[in-house]
Amino acid sequence: MDPHRPAKSGDNRERLPGTGQDSHAGAVQRCRIASNLNVPRLNQPTPAIVTQEAVRRLPRLALLLFCLAYVVPGFVGREPWKNADITAFGYMSEMARGASSWLAPSLLGQPPEFDALLPYWLGAWAIRFSPVWMPPDFAARIPFILLLVLTLLATWYGVYSLARSPRAQPVPFAFGGEASPTDYARAMADGGLLALVACLGLAQLSHETTPALAQVAFTSLAFYAIAALPRRPAVAALWLFAGMTGLALSGAPVMAMLFSAGGLVISVLDRDARSGASPSKRWVTAAILAAALLATMALAWRLDLWRWRVNSDGLLRDWRSFGRLLLWFTWPAWPLALWTLWRWRRQLGSRHVALPLWFVMVSVVTTWITPSSDRSLLLSLPAFATLAAFALPTLRRSVAALIDWFTLLFFSGCAVIIWVIWVSLQTGVPAKPAANVAKLAPGFEPSFSALAFVVALAATLAWAWLVKWRTGRHRAVIWKSLVLPAGGAALCWLLLMTLWLPVLDYARSYVPLVRGVMRQMDRPGCVEVFGLSRSQTAAFRYHGQMDLRPAGGEGSCPWLLAAAQLQPSMALALDMKAWQLVARVRRPADDSDSVLLYRKAAAQ
Repeated sequence: MDPHRPAKSGDNRERLPGTGQDSHAGAVQRCRIASNLNVPRLNQPTPAIVTQEAVRRLPRLALLLFCLAYVVPGFVGREPWKNADITAFGYMSEMARGASSWLAPSLLGQPPEFDALLPYWLGAWAIRFSPVWMPPDFAARIPFILLLVLTLLATWYGVYSLARSPRAQPVPFAFGGEASPTDYARAMADGGLLALVACLGLAQLSHETTPALAQVAFTSLAFYAIAALPRRPAVAALWLFAGMTGLALSGAPVMAMLFSAGGLVISVLDRDARSGASPSKRWVTAAILAAALLATMALAWRLDLWRWRVNSDGLLRDWRSFGRLLLWFTWPAWPLALWTLWRWRRQLGSRHVALPLWFVMVSVVTTWITPSSDRSLLLSLPAFATLAAFALPTLRRSVAALIDWFTLLFFSGCAVIIWVIWVSLQTGVPAKPAANVAKLAPGFEPSFSALAFVVALAATLAWAWLVKWRTGRHRAVIWKSLVLPAGGAALCWLLLMTLWLPVLDYARSYVPLVRGVMRQMDRPGCVEVFGLSRSQTAAFRYHGQMDLRPAGGEGSCPWLLAAAQLQPSMALALDMKAWQLVARVRRPADDSDSVLLYRKAAAQ
């Protein structure tokens, strides 16, 4: 029976509540009729019509294992990748060994691209206090693993808090049977978490040791705190100050201020608070947000964190490329978010819609006008996921089916491609994929890992079971439409980080470049550098254990490393008669990423 078609008189398929015999579609239809007996359709307070049957929570063990399978791959078993990952690690390593100031991080005299402090502190502390047997690059990732966990937790609790708002509740039924507020909020939070994991843009950037991950973690924490302030002001105030402080120390004090200011306005204008039994809570919430705003401003001014990073060409950027970035980066949350804005259009001023919408608007505008577009857009994903969650209780069956079929075809196809290329690398059959990899990563030698194969196979079998469960007959739950998108995203990420990890490590790390240079040197020791990027400097310092010094400074080293693209300008800055070219070494996966190795003429 179509739940959106009025029931015919005399339809005996509808059962009384509590008999356990009615289908979910019949229950929803009956509840629509019952709710409309008391509430006219045009004045219905909420578009959400949800039965108690539809808010069964996702099993906690399954949710925990799912999050574990998403968080761990990407942090374990790889080298630091170019460019931002190895660069950030370079600053952390310098601070850990005492070669850089903790209040002004530097790498061979170069300040970081972003004026962040806390992410570098966390990585440096982890390196300094890690056991001797632990590689420094993995030690630096441990705090960032916790930051990703914090992002997931804060998003879950943020959605939960907003779903407990009075104006976010589903329609009450005349004869009972509607979802209880607690169960409804928990099911919505499960859906919000699944929507966040499903976002394509989250995968890589959330597994790098960069300030971007710290920013999205503290943005999520601040989002949860503002959402929870009306219900739990004391606890939420602590998390709010922690989130705003962390966001300011992670290089985004202006974002922290905008989030606080928007939350302040929304809290003052919040209809729920204005109509509640205790209107003073609205002003307590506003006072807390105002204090957080002032504290953020004072902290940023005291530590000199204010920097104007607006790109001069930001307003003139190609809107089509920006649109493509926005579409794929936030998929599949953005179409659901648009559906939420349409279905909840009469509640746009309510905090469960207005608060995530404000966070999305601030992040998207910042992405438009700043150079690091993808990393700025990362901050919008928790809010996008929240808006996507509020679409779930209003989705039509046809829309949910479309999401399922598209997700099933897309991620199953991606998984098949990953497996086919891996099999080709291992066996040479089919030959074309292995030949393409050889062209893109010349010199790569495939290797087999039994552990990676077992984990990838288990994940693939779990995906097959999930598809069978989703397509089978089971009781309807509101988060079911996001199970396949989140599961597919986690599956493909895990397959990439197991089956493809060796070739990705070879193509995206600087290890092959550093080894190529070291093969040309009898004793690396002291090396002068000219024009190397921050990421190259960090790579030679860590992988090559080289004592790097700026070229042309005091002292003299027997070796000189220079960026290949700056060769024409070297004669203007250095006395090249004292140097003899030994080799031009390129990174195998990128011919443009090359360095020139010189030997001191007197040292021959």
